[in-house]
Amino acid sequence: MNFTDRADAGRRLAAELTHLRGSDAVVVGLPRGGVPVAAEVAEVLAAPLDICVVRKLGCPGQPELAMGAIGEGDALVRNERVIRGAGVTSAQFAEVERSERTELARRAGRYRRGRPAVELRGRTVIVVDDGLATGSTALAACRIVRARGAGRVVLAVPVAPSDWERTMAGAADELVCPLTPARFWAIGQFYADFGQTSDAEVLACLAHSAPAPTTRAVTVEVPGGIALPADLTVPQNASGTVVFAHGSGSSRRSPRNREVAATLQRAGLATLLLDLLTPAEEPDRRKVFDVELLAERLGAAFRSLDGLGDLDGPVGCFGASTGAAAALRAAAEPGSPVAAVVSRGGRPDLAGPWLAHVRAPTLLIVGGADVGVLELNREARAQLRCENSLAVVPGAGHLFEEPRALEAVGELAAEWFTRWFGQFAHTGEDHWTL
Repeated sequence: MNFTDRADAGRRLAAELTHLRGSDAVVVGLPRGGVPVAAEVAEVLAAPLDICVVRKLGCPGQPELAMGAIGEGDALVRNERVIRGAGVTSAQFAEVERSERTELARRAGRYRRGRPAVELRGRTVIVVDDGLATGSTALAACRIVRARGAGRVVLAVPVAPSDWERTMAGAADELVCPLTPARFWAIGQFYADFGQTSDAEVLACLAHSAPAPTTRAVTVEVPGGIALPADLTVPQNASGTVVFAHGSGSSRRSPRNREVAATLQRAGLATLLLDLLTPAEEPDRRKVFDVELLAERLGAAFRSLDGLGDLDGPVGCFGASTGAAAALRAAAEPGSPVAAVVSRGGRPDLAGPWLAHVRAPTLLIVGGADVGVLELNREARAQLRCENSLAVVPGAGHLFEEPRALEAVGELAAEWFTRWFGQFAHTGEDHWTL
């Protein structure tokens, strides 16, 4: 193995591109695997990061064998040698192209989230992927950025076959690759970790290169004339909002919830952390475990989002401990706007019969060492009728204080919210539906 992971590959690739620092270059990553590599290059070169959505066209029955590629703007690259060798008919090619264009449109909308593309006209554009095999995808990407007015195109990859310069001749003005082995079978053979890059990771890379999100103090009006303090953080072009429901003995200042919220913000999600009880109410244990009261206040928070700023997209809820029960109870309310729920070390069992009425996809995250709560979550999950999953963080206790335990929670939550937010479409009503 030559690279630990894509981040390591990106740093080593960036070392070959330092001559472009200060050249007003733009780094363009190919989703999904090329984006973490491109993010490292962009950081070293202090250059803006953008994406170029390209989809490989795999041969029928051999999806890993590329017979071409497509990109935004109706770009199409055909590999006639592969098409002839695999005996692909025109009808088969057209069917694969139709299917992949649907996925390309979904991904482009998911990743851009209304964000305008970085202006390329007249600039040096560095096209980055995590490696090059047949070259069809990279060729399509180079053609796309040229069509968008790039003044100079640089194709940079960490690894490629030894004859790659001949294969890619004319595709770019400059070709950069630090590793070109004579024996090349697949890109993954040169990585210790070549796991699939998630949508959440792509969004986190793009969000990291964007301006820092802003946080401001707001208040949420709830029944009884009570104003609850809250902290609203909105990344640029946020694709949705996650409202946090803390557990007993905690508050919006919970360091654990704030750490998870920071992960969601890096994934391009706005977060609202609020206190569900007033200081005078907090000592009252009856109210701490009053799921109906907490859910009612969460519902008020959902309704208040329109008046808190430029927030668009689906609404999700992240609940911890008793807050998880409140989140599920609120999601079970008829007409609830909740598009997805995540529970961390939660007590979903406290939502009782309302579990069967939850429609929002629900992820239950429990520590492997939190045996009692794990069993309660398993029992509660059996009552859910919505799309649901149970994720167990090995060795973690109830508070997820173990090394990397809370980081795992954030990653799981970000992936769940981005996955389900991306599958929801606004109906024009006050709620979201599949």
